[in-house]
Amino acid sequence: MNRTVQNELEEIKSRGLLRSTRVINGRQGARVTCNGRDVLLLCSNNYLGLADHPALAAASIAAVEQYGTSSGASRLVSGTMELHERLERAVADFKGSEAALVFNSGHAANTGIIPALVGRGDVVFSDRLNHASIIDGILLSGARPVRYPHNDHAALALLMEKHIKKHDSGRCLIVTDGVFSMDGDIAPLAELVALKRTYGALLMVDDAHGCGVLGERGRGSAELLGVARDIDIQMGTFGKALGSFGAYAAVSAELRDLLINRARSFIFSTSLPPSVLAASQTAVALVQTPEGDQLRKQLAANSRFFRNGLAEAGFTIPDGTTQIVPIVIGSTDTTMQFSEALLAEGLFAQGIRPPTVPVGTSRLRFTLMATHSPDDLTYAVARICHVGQRLGVV
Repeated sequence: MNRTVQNELEEIKSRGLLRSTRVINGRQGARVTCNGRDVLLLCSNNYLGLADHPALAAASIAAVEQYGTSSGASRLVSGTMELHERLERAVADFKGSEAALVFNSGHAANTGIIPALVGRGDVVFSDRLNHASIIDGILLSGARPVRYPHNDHAALALLMEKHIKKHDSGRCLIVTDGVFSMDGDIAPLAELVALKRTYGALLMVDDAHGCGVLGERGRGSAELLGVARDIDIQMGTFGKALGSFGAYAAVSAELRDLLINRARSFIFSTSLPPSVLAASQTAVALVQTPEGDQLRKQLAANSRFFRNGLAEAGFTIPDGTTQIVPIVIGSTDTTMQFSEALLAEGLFAQGIRPPTVPVGTSRLRFTLMATHSPDDLTYAVARICHVGQRLGVV
């Protein structure tokens, strides 16, 4: 007998995994009104605080006035506007790549790029903690997936030696997050580049959480580690540190042509509207200015302060330097109790549960913003410690 929708929801609820949305009233910022309550926002990806930046808003409004509200079609019909090409040139210049292609979201990018590059008879080596959209892209591709232990390049080398010798006729792709969204650590990109060269593989990096934040000019994890020119596909998003929406692939001109012809999420979707494109191009320019540099420095300082404060209070904080700071609790019920208690204290930090993270690793995932003040973070650390002690987490 087929399960009813009600039965399925009851099953999800019984496992402590039922989700619902929380409503933000007004603009995204360091402080927001959530479900009618003023709270400090500690779970947003708006890392540089650009989501309500006046320059992005002005560019978006001007684009609507000049170009209207929609592109009207997919890119390969009549939906390629001059704003799409301007943004792609800006991204290529920013990332130091030969070319770039814009997608409608990070999920659309990964589920379009990977099946365009590999298929049946090919193999994809994927970090065990890669984002769900990467996993979806691999499943859609029909290529043979081989998962390697998280950030373990030595284990990856053994797996590549084994599988490529056995199946040496197809294309080989290594794919990894640049900054892992749930743990905040950075992939060993230099070692992955070396493996790519040894085995003749393509290397793809999803740098959604590194773009705009890491590196001297904010170009991301590849710039930080000095390997930007050695990565075949750098995917990134405009909807996190860049304060807009959509995603891109920074690639060679040849790979761009292949994606235009093979990436189904690019081919079969109405393209991004003018307002979004203009805001994204403004953000790409802004992160390369002294203002962008100052925002990155402030974000790094905020991240250090917050990490150190929690560690000194006795919390176990994974090694890392990025703006993503998790407290792994384990129990789903305790995680959600912690999240609700923090909300009552004026802190919005969403609990993260399976399937977003592996079973037994439910956590609070705190994300810092450049626009958090020292007083904000001092208060946050104190309240997190208070609730953690009450729940027996620390």
